[in-house]
Amino acid sequence: MTFERDRLPDPRSYYEAQGLVLSKGKKWVTTACQFHQGSDSMRINLQSGAFVCMAGCGARGGDVLAYCMAVHGLEFIEAAKDLGAWVDDGKQPPTAPAPFTPRQALEVLMTEVNLIAVVAGNIGRGVVLSETERTRLLQAAGRVLRIAEVYA
Repeated sequence: MTFERDRLPDPRSYYEAQGLVLSKGKKWVTTACQFHQGSDSMRINLQSGAFVCMAGCGARGGDVLAYCMAVHGLEFIEAAKDLGAWVDDGKQPPTAPAPFTPRQALEVLMTEVNLIAVVAGNIGRGVVLSETERTRLLQAAGRVLRIAEVYA
């Protein structure tokens, strides 16, 4: 099995299929950040698929595969299969190194645990979470668990 980058979907089509509303533009466009629910803080390169949150939540990656992995909490092969870029050629895939460095893991943990703590405090004060907030909380918990699986 091999990864074939040229099978990745067109960035504009992929991001729009993810429910993102992209601003007008030819190379870089703006949209809401799905990682911290920030309005119009995510910039996306329509040529490479790269993304970066300008609000400082730390979300960034080089293509739609990196976005798929990050937003859905998938491993490389799972995301490549999901995007149709993983081709069965009869060979065994190589074992993958850790999907992120220890420093990246700590940065993600810091962000996600902070979000979980704030949400827990809000719930403790009787705030009812919206569906979007519940979804984001589950994403955060999933990322924390994924890091624990990799480094525990």
